[in-house]
Amino acid sequence: MTPALEPLRRIAAYAVLTDSNGQVLLVRASPRSGTPGVWSLPGGAVDHGEDPNHTVVRETAAETGLSVAVTGLRDVLADMRALPHRGITIHTDRLIYEVSVRGGTLCDRVGQPTDLARWHTIEAAKALPLRPFTAGALDLPADSVDLRPDEAPDFPSFYAVPGPDGLHRAQRFAAYAVATDPGGRVLLTRVADGYPGAGCWHLPGGGTDYGEQPGAALIRELHEETGQRGRLVALLGVASHRDAASLGPEGYPIDWHGVRAFYRVEVESPAPPTVGDVGGSTSEARWFGLDELRALRSHELTEVTAEAMQAARL
Repeated sequence: MTPALEPLRRIAAYAVLTDSNGQVLLVRASPRSGTPGVWSLPGGAVDHGEDPNHTVVRETAAETGLSVAVTGLRDVLADMRALPHRGITIHTDRLIYEVSVRGGTLCDRVGQPTDLARWHTIEAAKALPLRPFTAGALDLPADSVDLRPDEAPDFPSFYAVPGPDGLHRAQRFAAYAVATDPGGRVLLTRVADGYPGAGCWHLPGGGTDYGEQPGAALIRELHEETGQRGRLVALLGVASHRDAASLGPEGYPIDWHGVRAFYRVEVESPAPPTVGDVGGSTSEARWFGLDELRALRSHELTEVTAEAMQAARL
């Protein structure tokens, strides 16, 4: 049994970078890290309010000395890791990006959580101790180099902490669906009064639970929120939005940063939408025909909904 550890959550962004010979760039964890000697993709934690696209560029430069440009989103996944020496268990929502090199010189680091950056062939990478998320991103077998907690700890789906300026801050990862039925209708939900974006039409979905994969969370939220059962089709993108003084049911301003993955979802047997969480953040759910959807004005949609519709070409 793993000991009782303080649960933490974070969002992080990582780079898959290959050269003209098909080699992949990996970084090695230093003795300062929880898993010294283990190799992973370059990347790290998303700062409050930071767009993950900027995170992966910043972190890759810091860990490797290379300047990169994001060329695409590869995957979104989550994992838990126990760090008894630090007294914590961490759930990390990981955004995996494909990037290309713009310039710079590969360099090593001293006194940092990673110490080496090296190019490896995929065959050579198979023989390295790899973080499980890195092995998964490279389609390689994953060894159990991470200590996993026996079960997910209790952890609130939403929490805010005082920031350096005294204003409470909240950073939340969520998964949302561009859900369509066989007739091409799109499912939207209306934000309830008292919540940010009240009255706007929003995508079905919501915050993921501690230890939960984004796709599984989305299918669960879709059913709980609208009564529909769906099937994941494709990852469309990730949106990052910050509201520096959001006002919700807490009754006090919160510096809110939401990072949201949105997916294409098919609902093969649509039913009349029913809101399961009465009194929550959703007041209504409704199927929209494409003409009805396109007739909605920009101020009637939340930011992530407008962005997701554009990505889905609806």
